[in-house]
Amino acid sequence: MEDEKQGASPEIWVVPIIFAIIFIIGVLGNGTLIAIFLRHRELRNVPNTFIFTLAIGDLCVCLVCIPFVSTIYTFHSWPYGEMMCKLAEYVNYVSIGVSVFTLTALSMERYAAIRNPLSLTSLRGNGSGGRGCKIRLLSCLLIWSLALLTALPSLIYTQVVEFEGAASNETIRVCYPYPKELGLSYSQAMATYKFLLYYALPLGLVSFFYAGMARGLLESTRGIPGEGGGRSQSQMRARKKVAKIVLAFVIIFAICFLPSHVYFLWWYYTYPRSMDNYNIFWHYFKILGFVLGFCNSCINPIAMYVMSDTFRKHFNRYLFCSCRGTSRDLSGLQSQSQDTQVTYRYSVKFRSGTHPSVQL
Repeated sequence: MEDEKQGASPEIWVVPIIFAIIFIIGVLGNGTLIAIFLRHRELRNVPNTFIFTLAIGDLCVCLVCIPFVSTIYTFHSWPYGEMMCKLAEYVNYVSIGVSVFTLTALSMERYAAIRNPLSLTSLRGNGSGGRGCKIRLLSCLLIWSLALLTALPSLIYTQVVEFEGAASNETIRVCYPYPKELGLSYSQAMATYKFLLYYALPLGLVSFFYAGMARGLLESTRGIPGEGGGRSQSQMRARKKVAKIVLAFVIIFAICFLPSHVYFLWWYYTYPRSMDNYNIFWHYFKILGFVLGFCNSCINPIAMYVMSDTFRKHFNRYLFCSCRGTSRDLSGLQSQSQDTQVTYRYSVKFRSGTHPSVQL
C-alpha cells in the first residue's frame, strides 16, 4: 500500500521534468556566457571575470550533478555508485562556494567603485595583459581555491548509506554526506558550517558593502568636486546600474538557498523529534529547497537576458544566428569609457551569477 502511494507521488515525475528544464537552460545560458567572454576580448575586465567564474561553476553543476541527482525522487535507491555520489556532492558544493565567494567579491568591487573609484581604476585594467590581467587571474584562482578547499568534507565523507525502508525486508541506498559513525554531532556541525560559510556570513558581508554603497550614492548626489558635471553623473549612473545588477544576483542566491538551509538546520537540530514531526509540509518544503538550489545554476543567464540589452544581442547572435548590428554593437562597446564598459559587460555577463548556485 505504501509503495502504491509512493508510486503515485507527483515528485517522481515532476522533479525530473523540472531538472531537465534546468539542465537545458543552464547549459545553453552559461555556455553562451562563457563563449561571449572568451570570444570578445574587449569584455574582459574584473567584473566580467567574476561573472565568467560564476558561469563556469554553474555549468559544472549542470553537466556533473543534475543528470544524476534529478532521479533522486524517481528511484528508491541511489543507482550510480559511491564514486558518482562523492563527485556529485563535491561539485555541487564547489559550485555553491564559487557562487557565494564571487558574489561577495563583486559586492566588494562595486563598493570600491563607488566609494573610491580613483584608486580602483588602477587595479582594474583592460584587455588581456598587464596588471589588470594578473589581478583578474589571481581573483579567480583565490575564489576557486577557497571553493575547492571548503567543499572537501563533502568529497571525503559523502558515501552511499543503507537505510531500512518502509516495507519489511526493504533496504534503501542513499547518497548521504554524513557518515553514521561520526554521529549526530557531526551532522549538526556540518549543517551549521554550511549555513554560516555558504549563506549567513557572505550575505552579512554583502549587506555591509551595500550599506557603504548606499552612503556613497547619497553623498554623490551633493556633487563630486573636481569632476565635470555631465561626465560625473554619467559615471555614477553606470555604477548604480551595475550595483543593482549585483544586488539582483545576491537576492536570487539568497532566495534559492534559504529553504534548504532552513530544512537541514531544523532536521538535524531537532532530531530524532524531526522524524516524528516530518509531515507533508516538510516533505514538499524539502523538495522545494532541493529544486531551488539547482535552479540557481540556470536563473542567472535568464536574468542577464532580461536586464541587459548588450547580452541579449550577443545571446541572440550565438543561439539564434541574429547577426545584424553585431559589429555596430561591438564598436560601440569599444568606444565607451571605463565605467560604461564595466556596466555594459556587467550586463553582458552579469546575469550569469548565483549558487545559489549562490546560485551569490
